[in-house]
Amino acid sequence: MSNYKDLYQEVILDHNKKPRNYGQIEKATHQAAGHNPLCGDHLQIALELNQDLICAIGFSGESCAICKASASMMTVAVKNKTRADAEALIQEFLALAKGQLNAIDLIQIGRLAVFAGISQLPTRVKCAILPWHTLHAALNSGAETSTEAEHDPMRTTIGGA
Repeated sequence: MSNYKDLYQEVILDHNKKPRNYGQIEKATHQAAGHNPLCGDHLQIALELNQDLICAIGFSGESCAICKASASMMTVAVKNKTRADAEALIQEFLALAKGQLNAIDLIQIGRLAVFAGISQLPTRVKCAILPWHTLHAALNSGAETSTEAEHDPMRTTIGGA
């Protein structure tokens, strides 16, 4: 278990220090803004969708290390994937983050499995899932999303939040 926690910390620190796909993209066809009032995270996700293929994706904003690492890894995971594949991965990641599925049970999660233990930290779950909610909003022409229950289009509740 210690090795798994070490890997988690190493991956989070790496993606926080050197986020992949951070910044604006030139020909965004879809975009959305996400906000996590609990932590103060603000993200913008922009992507170029061409015939249902995510050709380019980028993110920007101010966020904690977990949120930034999640966004960085998410952009790597969905780039050059179809909208359907991205939506399936969104659902799988949310299930993983909420502790509803074990990393071994997941089909597409790959390196994102380092977030399997996040469900043990309820206050950090919303940090990890904000980029995924924002991607979902962007893919579905939503302008904004939030991790708060009344604004959460995917109705993700963590404990009483």
